[in-house]
Amino acid sequence: MSSSASKLVILDRDGVINFDSDQYVKSADEWIPLPGSLEAIAELNQAGYQVTVATNQSGLARGLFTINDLHAMHQKMMDLLAPMGGRVDSIFFCPHVDEDQCNCRKPLPGLMRDIASRYRKADSVLPLTGVPIVGDSLRDLEAATVLGASPHLVRTGKGQKTVDAGVLPAGTVIHADLMAFTKSLLGSASNS
Repeated sequence: MSSSASKLVILDRDGVINFDSDQYVKSADEWIPLPGSLEAIAELNQAGYQVTVATNQSGLARGLFTINDLHAMHQKMMDLLAPMGGRVDSIFFCPHVDEDQCNCRKPLPGLMRDIASRYRKADSVLPLTGVPIVGDSLRDLEAATVLGASPHLVRTGKGQKTVDAGVLPAGTVIHADLMAFTKSLLGSASNS
């Protein structure tokens, strides 16, 4: 395993970093961070982790918002992170709906393969071995565990519903929210 890999964290967006909506988050005004999520990303950065986001954004294909709206949401996230000393290194998104039968819409692993090829050397059969993936739904975790990532579920967003459904990948660790995940990761990293 390459040393840079152990310093990568993959986050879902809606329900993990920001409030989710069944009507979709369609604008920068509607993009509202969950309490403590941006501080958690900043803490990860300050501990030497690169943070990347992998997010399904089918609202694009549905015509609910434009690519410029999506960029504005992400710019707002970056602008709010900057004063905290935080940043998201990259954002990978799927603009499709299930009917498009693409390979990048989670739970399929296309986004994760793209992340793996950007951040990892192909030095193992499973290129994301040990990399934490944090999501609030089963599809987030399934997409990454196929490539060896370590699954972490937060109870925010759809997380509690996902916990209640009771079907999680083996080894899934459950956290209250992104800050609880961050504290756990940084605590275990300093103890190893």
